[in-house]
Amino acid sequence: MTDTFKTIARFQYSSEAQIIKGRLEADGIEVFLSDNLTIDTDPLISNAIGGVKLKVYSHQSETALEILNAINKYSVDDEGQAIICPTCKSKKIELFSTIKDAKSLIWFIFGVLFSALPFYTRHKYRCEACQTEFDLK
Repeated sequence: MTDTFKTIARFQYSSEAQIIKGRLEADGIEVFLSDNLTIDTDPLISNAIGGVKLKVYSHQSETALEILNAINKYSVDDEGQAIICPTCKSKKIELFSTIKDAKSLIWFIFGVLFSALPFYTRHKYRCEACQTEFDLK
């Protein structure tokens, strides 16, 4: 058996990769991260170098991919049920932040000018299938 590695996933930030790494290691898969320290040093170059690469031994790659595919990447409600699009009934819903009202814009500008984190942002859900934006309320 050779010790060759296979990249099974790429992530923009190392924190995402660390979460998946922990999940795979809990199931006995040896996981290695590549470029995570570089991206932690300068997150803006993540896209330029292809993100954080999650690698496993080649002989464990099929098992690791099965575990990855079992993880739901879409939003769920407080009871753990998939959120359903009100328009097309798809379950492929993602949470995103938006700056569309005056309050969000003012806090965004304040954060940029004074190097502070934004205090106020609005969160909405977007359907991946039909691009409908909606709130849960």
